[in-house]
This record gives sequence, C-alpha cells and structure tokens, in this order.
Amino acid sequence: MNPSPITLRAATEHDLQAILDIYNDVILTTTAVYSEEPHTLEMRQTWFNERREGGFPVIVTEQDGKITGFATYGKFRAWPCYRFTVEHSVYVHRDWRGQGISSILLQEIINHARSAGMHALIAGVDSENDISLQLHLKFHFVQVARFKEVGFKFGRWLDLIFLELLL
Repeated sequence: MNPSPITLRAATEHDLQAILDIYNDVILTTTAVYSEEPHTLEMRQTWFNERREGGFPVIVTEQDGKITGFATYGKFRAWPCYRFTVEHSVYVHRDWRGQGISSILLQEIINHARSAGMHALIAGVDSENDISLQLHLKFHFVQVARFKEVGFKFGRWLDLIFLELLL
C-alpha cells in the first residue's frame, strides 16, 4: 500500500504532543537544538500561544494521519528595528527524514515570511549539521557568521553558523 501524499497545514493545539515528541527527540539525540533537557507539554503550549499572539506561523506536515515535521519562525531579536528580520526552525520526525519534508517546510516558511513583509530570514545551524547546511544553501541562504565554541553539549564545544536569506 502506498503512503498518502504529504500535506502541509497550520498547526493546531491538537498537534502539540506530536510537535513536542519531535522536538524532544531532537534535543536528546542531536546538536540541532542547544538544549539538554526535554520540554514539557506546558512549555510547548506557551511557545505555541506566543507564536500565535505574535502573528508567527507554526506549520506542520502530515502523512497517513501522523505529524512528520514542523517549522516556525519568530523574532530574531527583541528590539523594534529588527522587526523585519525573523529566525526560523525546521524539524522532521526521525522516521521521516530524507524524504524531502524539510524542503517542503522551509519553502513554506520562506513563502510565509515574504508574504508577511519580512526582509531577512535567519537560520542558526550547528556547524556539524551538514544536512541542514546543505538544505539552506539549496534555498540560496548565505553563511554570514560562525560563532566558535558557543555551545556545549554531549561533552564537546559546538560552533554555531548563521545563514541569511534576504527576501
């Protein structure tokens, strides 16, 4: 039996557990998030509410009734003169990686940011995350900074790369 097509839609509160599961797996098994402690459902609810109140999207992909990934963007920095610059995140469930879902989500985030009148889209990517770096380069992001040894996780120092796409 062939899987159903991947659908893309705005996240709802009903998706928060699946989003949390994806995010916590990323925290516990990768350096894609510079955090060490899993989040709670209450933390994800607060995050979701803040995104909605700020007018920022939370997008999910779904296939065969399962959330396969999510993406969002939010303020890059809190000061008013940064209001046209946003930082985004894209996460895919471990069982669905390598199937183009991150490209679908990133394209939707780019489209949404453009439509919302944003000027710059920022990605913060761990320097060892070649898959994410290549994804962003495919979408014409440009590396604009490398912060050496700013994170410490799994017993080692991590470099953070910033990439930018002018919309």
